[in-house]
Amino acid sequence: MRAFFSYGVAFLIILAAGAWLSTGTLIQGGQGPGNGERHIVELVDGGKEGPVKTALETSGVLSEPEHHTDVDPALTIAQRQEKTQGETAPARSVRIQTFTAKDMPIEVPLRGQTKAKATVTAAAETTGIVASVAVSKGQAVKTGDLLCTLDQGTRQAAVAQAEASLAQAQTAYTSTQALVNKGSAASNTLVGVEASLKAAQAAVDQAKAELDRTEIRAKSGGIVQDPLTTVGSMLSAGAPCATIVQMDPILFTGNVPEARIGYARLGLPATVSTVTGKTAEGKVSFIASVADAATRSFPIEIEIPNADGSLQAGLTASATVNLGSAAAQLLPQSVLTLDDEGTLGVRAVENDKVAFFPVTIISDTRDGVLVTGLPATLDVITVGQEFVQTGQTVNASKADGA
Repeated sequence: MRAFFSYGVAFLIILAAGAWLSTGTLIQGGQGPGNGERHIVELVDGGKEGPVKTALETSGVLSEPEHHTDVDPALTIAQRQEKTQGETAPARSVRIQTFTAKDMPIEVPLRGQTKAKATVTAAAETTGIVASVAVSKGQAVKTGDLLCTLDQGTRQAAVAQAEASLAQAQTAYTSTQALVNKGSAASNTLVGVEASLKAAQAAVDQAKAELDRTEIRAKSGGIVQDPLTTVGSMLSAGAPCATIVQMDPILFTGNVPEARIGYARLGLPATVSTVTGKTAEGKVSFIASVADAATRSFPIEIEIPNADGSLQAGLTASATVNLGSAAAQLLPQSVLTLDDEGTLGVRAVENDKVAFFPVTIISDTRDGVLVTGLPATLDVITVGQEFVQTGQTVNASKADGA
């Protein structure tokens, strides 16, 4: 009796295991639905046919009810859901707002700093000891103002000697010319005397020029800065006596992004504001032809009148360049999105279908972004643009419910 009970329990366990095995499949290789699937019974039997499968079929455990489906078994679960939703889901609701293009000023903000137009070194043209310095640091000078004086040494004596030689040559030339005119001397004798006179005149000019080089004068106007020589210093030819910084006009230097370099033109008006609170008007005077290799931006210079010297060089500043005006829309930043290729633009509704429009950002303001490239009037999706695709039919409504 006890053995009969054990055999009965074992038989029931076998039937239960068979029923469980008949309900499952094994997927090998991760090949997806319909590819690589094997019934668990086949795994036990080692093939499609075997004693376990035969016993289960005889008992009716492997019999399956007939059912029909239109779903392709080769589709993934996500593809099946997408197909089902596409056939049964209603049009998605989105919120739109109509934007109309207006003639708006196009301004490009820049960050940079002020810079002196030029730095000129007033250098000695001859060798000598500094006898006097006529300027001090921070002093404004004009072209031709005396900066430094070198010890004249024997230069004044050289001038006096050259002038004496010139007087002798002039006397000889005058006497020879009188003899030639009287016929007492051949005319060709005048040629040599005239050459001596010209050589004496050249010696005088050279001696005076050397004397003039002892006075170092400003070649341009500006503000005197370091390095500035001191009395008693020995200057050789080319050594600096003083440094002059040209501050009128002064420059603003900044960089224009490559996306906006096409709008830059020489002569465009600009407003420059420094960190010290100074504001001045200027014009674009230089646009680089080659971009900076590191930032991919183009250096630009704005020339600013600075006759009163109120602007200093090296100040952090910002500039706003006026590019004129163009038909543009002012959009909230939240409506900007990217298409599948990464192009920046907006999604809008045309004839109840979604359309994508690329845009070009002109400037970024507190009220939104100023863009070009859109039709004159456009219904832009403001809510739900990230959940729809181009060409999809949508149910669009405005804030007022229209």
